[in-house]
Amino acid sequence: MGSWIPPSSLMSTKLTASANIAIYNNNDSPYSGLDRRGPITNASSIELQIVGEWLIFLKGAIEVAKEIIEEEISNKLDTEKLSSSSTNIIRIADFGCSTGPYTFHAMQIIVETIKKKIEKQLSVSHQMPEFQVFFNDRTSNDFNTLFASLPQKKQYYAAGVPGSFHDCQFPKASLHFAYSSFTLHWLSEVPKEVVDPLSPAWNKGKILYHGDKNEVFNAYAAQFAKDLDSFLKARAHELVFGGLMTLLVCSKPNHTKNISNIHFQSLELLGSCLMDLAKEGLFDTAKVDSFNMPMYFPTHNELIALIEKKNQDFSIERMEMLNYPPKRFTTQDSKSFAMFVRALIEGFLQAHFGSSIMDDLCGGYEQKVELSKLLSNPDENSTMTFVLLKCKWMT
Repeated sequence: MGSWIPPSSLMSTKLTASANIAIYNNNDSPYSGLDRRGPITNASSIELQIVGEWLIFLKGAIEVAKEIIEEEISNKLDTEKLSSSSTNIIRIADFGCSTGPYTFHAMQIIVETIKKKIEKQLSVSHQMPEFQVFFNDRTSNDFNTLFASLPQKKQYYAAGVPGSFHDCQFPKASLHFAYSSFTLHWLSEVPKEVVDPLSPAWNKGKILYHGDKNEVFNAYAAQFAKDLDSFLKARAHELVFGGLMTLLVCSKPNHTKNISNIHFQSLELLGSCLMDLAKEGLFDTAKVDSFNMPMYFPTHNELIALIEKKNQDFSIERMEMLNYPPKRFTTQDSKSFAMFVRALIEGFLQAHFGSSIMDDLCGGYEQKVELSKLLSNPDENSTMTFVLLKCKWMT
């Protein structure tokens, strides 16, 4: 990695650029606080600027997918059948919505595209369907912040649905369109093997899979496959026959399937800072050995294989790596970069190591970023993969 937090790292973190900066604030377990946020009430202008730039970056990524989404809805979604149904309501769900605001941008694109297609097909005897959009995320998500920022001129009824998207959240065949962006690389849990000293996959001294230990990589890959299968099975239950699902997935190029080619420089530096603090006696090194980030980034071919072989409920209508020129979120200096990383994952770190180490940890991290090539030598091995699936089971 270089001077950025790329799609293949922490891209799904969705921060709100309001008067405060939203960060992770976990009060349950090291990993259950993934979507719990608490405000920093005295955010500096630098912090607000970083978050603002981050939101612009994410909105740009959705804009790149916009043309594809519009094209695929126009060609693949049977709006004539939907608009003539007895309920005359089209239901859309965003899985992993976070606190906004760019979830609203994606939902606007989807609703407007469906409406335009229906308008072309609309006969005198049919009325324009009403639209209902469901925003789903974990129960710890700040839905108050989400709904406080709802667009005033939205073209749909909005509702929040708290719960893990690895489980069913809606009745059978109740959704017409599902959407999820930059979320599937977050695992439901850290693979148990990588924090077990007795396991060949024990990830001693590291906080993510990288290096030369295939057992660690395989444990992460297996957990991702299990989670993706659960996600797809749940959506297959919820979508109507012919319903569509769009996924924007943080991924890696196919050649990075070899673990020796996988590097997460920003997180590797963070791991080394944790080890430094352990050597200084702030905590035992075993504390670092038992801490791993719950993230995995599949390759393009890996996604295809998992969807086709693990789940027979969907057909792959389209899959391609998006050409998003920036492909990275850039900061200008080591201080800004360290502040941004802290805002992203402080909840994980505090839950495991406590809050007292955070200033020392981030100070050391800033120094290591400054001395490294992190800001000057970005890695190009990160991609965003667009996936369009069609539900092919009959009710």
